[in-house]
Amino acid sequence: MSAVHTLAPPATDRYLPGTAGYRRVLVSLFAAGMATFVLMYDTQALLPELATAFDVSPSQSTLTMSLTTAALAVSLLFVGPLSEVVGRTRLIHLSLCASVVVALACALAPSWHALMVLRLLQGITLAGLPAVATAYLREELHHSAQARAAGLYIGGTAIGGMAGRLVTAPVADLLGWRWAMASAALFALLCTVVVAVNLPASRRFVATSVDRRTFATMARGALRDPALLALYGLGACGVGALVAVFNALSFRLTSAPFALTGASLSLIYLVYVLGTASSTISGRLADALGRRAILPAGCAIAVTGVLLTLLPSLPVIVLGLAALTVGFFVIHGLASGWVTARAHASGNSPGQAVAFYLFCYYVGSSVFGNLGSTAWTHAGWNGVVVLATGLLGITCLLAVTLRRIPALI
Repeated sequence: MSAVHTLAPPATDRYLPGTAGYRRVLVSLFAAGMATFVLMYDTQALLPELATAFDVSPSQSTLTMSLTTAALAVSLLFVGPLSEVVGRTRLIHLSLCASVVVALACALAPSWHALMVLRLLQGITLAGLPAVATAYLREELHHSAQARAAGLYIGGTAIGGMAGRLVTAPVADLLGWRWAMASAALFALLCTVVVAVNLPASRRFVATSVDRRTFATMARGALRDPALLALYGLGACGVGALVAVFNALSFRLTSAPFALTGASLSLIYLVYVLGTASSTISGRLADALGRRAILPAGCAIAVTGVLLTLLPSLPVIVLGLAALTVGFFVIHGLASGWVTARAHASGNSPGQAVAFYLFCYYVGSSVFGNLGSTAWTHAGWNGVVVLATGLLGITCLLAVTLRRIPALI
């Protein structure tokens, strides 16, 4: 068993809040998060139109998302450890450029099966950023600002998820789904240019050459720590509840009695702005009070939001979606940064731990998101609420478990 390390620069090289380097990091990761999530979720607001255009069922139309997230989940198991060897920034740039190319190809897909293959490939190309983002922040920023920076990065993903819906739905109403997907690709291209110009090269990255036995040892360590396991579960169940609700939402609100158009439906995704705010604020609170104190509040807010959507009033449904979004981004913003911090403190590989967290996260998005559409087809909105509430109930239990696990950080 062997591992070759390069000495890291001193900790004083880390960017401090208020410096130009710190601002460049935050702008770059915010833009990269937007680009990644625009392309990941650009079909969610198009699901009814895709179902009609290709004559497929609601559950089949959600494959345009679940295949992407499933491929992303599997790719992360390889890309995370790979980043320990080739570096963080190189993977970020390659991932964004390749993803834009594949996204443009999706807009030109000649058939349903071709679109499925391209969306699967999209998941592979998107893996570079989420695999390394929190590890990059942990290495390059001063420890006093890491939780808030991770929260801002998650906020960028929230804006990206929102933009993916806001950009595509109105364009689809006017010009069809192909132009809608092309517009999302062009938005991601602009974000990619911002990252290329602003993202500072890694200064504290330590390249590691790892053989297969060492890789297996790193993996076992990341799967033995009880806090890491609880965080993996938090990610899977939290995002599963969110995606299940929003996948089924497109079908509920475009049907009677609401009968919203695609453009009107897209406005509801403005609640994602609250996700940006909540992830950033919860990160600041976590820096001051600790993640263990803030996480349960996010779980409670998300559960309340799901239950509010049971009422047959559009304003109340939107309020419920806003609460679900706020709660989810508190959960994910804290958990994603906590994984990296816990891995460092427990002597495990941060890249490996992040890979496992994101693997579970995107498996949850893929599996439970698709189950949300299935629940809608067979049990209506009540079935979707039961699924989402059950997943968030598990999230609450895991948050309580984390409070009881001895802290290393």
